[in-house]
Amino acid sequence: MSDVLRLHKQQDRRLRAGHLWVYSNEVDTAATPLKGLEPGQPVAIEDARGKWLGLGYANPNSLICARVVSRDKGVALDESLLVHRINVALGLRERLYARPYYRLLFGEADGLPGVAVDRYADTLVVQITTAGIERLRDALLAALVKVLKPRAIVLRNDSAVRELEGLERYVESGFGDVPDRVTVDEGGCTFHVSPSAGQKTGWFYDQAANRDAFVRLVDGRRVLDVFSYVGAWAVRAAAAGARAVTAVDASAPALDQVAENAAANAVGARVTTLHGDAFHALRELRAARERYDVVVLDPPAFVKRKKDLKEGTLAYRRLNEAAFGVLERDGLLVTASCSFHMHRDELLRTVQQGARHADRSLQLVQQGQQSPDHPIHPAIPETAYLKAFFLRVLPTL
Repeated sequence: MSDVLRLHKQQDRRLRAGHLWVYSNEVDTAATPLKGLEPGQPVAIEDARGKWLGLGYANPNSLICARVVSRDKGVALDESLLVHRINVALGLRERLYARPYYRLLFGEADGLPGVAVDRYADTLVVQITTAGIERLRDALLAALVKVLKPRAIVLRNDSAVRELEGLERYVESGFGDVPDRVTVDEGGCTFHVSPSAGQKTGWFYDQAANRDAFVRLVDGRRVLDVFSYVGAWAVRAAAAGARAVTAVDASAPALDQVAENAAANAVGARVTTLHGDAFHALRELRAARERYDVVVLDPPAFVKRKKDLKEGTLAYRRLNEAAFGVLERDGLLVTASCSFHMHRDELLRTVQQGARHADRSLQLVQQGQQSPDHPIHPAIPETAYLKAFFLRVLPTL
């Protein structure tokens, strides 16, 4: 029998519309105190009249004090439910992808708030971000083994988001012998990444669809890839026929992997690397009068919290304005943001402001979002975070 969380009057509207989060100020703590609940404890969530809304898990120490996992009274938070959700998620990915390289679970959008799972063929990388899923960790691992029969599972629980749930950070093997390197197959290219030591979960599957669109535009072009990480954009550009590609990143080990991945795809002669801060590198390239036909900007989130919006917006403007300084007339800018709080319209307006300050005019040629293995929950705007714009810099008329 689960404990109960009862909401204040009229605080059930968001849940009834399909959202899965409950905030602490929405709970009637006089009727159902949060104090005393263990982090991750299963709870039944009710409206102010005691009517069932769903089954979830609670964390009295977090602003988001509960998350709904099921609206079915007949289920429990156990391995059986996890197996079902994994199978449903797998069904979508197997429709979308011919080979097993994708995000298998994307939290709320796949009905499992607090967990992401990336698949690298027979190796899985799991990231748990809530106390509720941490409590179900063993059941989750057992469910993944049952459905997918992987060779290895690594737990990449080193995200700062865990601290909001009062959880420690760690990286460890969850099952099997975790390899030092795994292979990613994307767009006919092969990449080697570290599942235990790479950024986030090792690879950014969320940009794959945008890279698919991008490579159609680079044949014979000179390309600059800023925030390159291990070279997904750069290597795919070279493999698609770009005549020369420069990858810029602040991480020397990441650039070593760019070179390794370029060589593995027989494009090493056309891919060079530049080590340094993106803003400084763009200034240096402009001063050297370097010019590129295509520039890719795929930065980390500059706006991680709503209060960072002003400062982050300025950073996006400065970055894009600097990119115009190295773009040829009639060049193409591919610019992205993974900041949820930086809304699509605001990002486009910010890029346009940077263009006008640089005395450039733009055409928006194409827009992108996260790849379909990162599905968007229509009732949860927080699941729609990635924006990408393909912008042509107009030649002088």
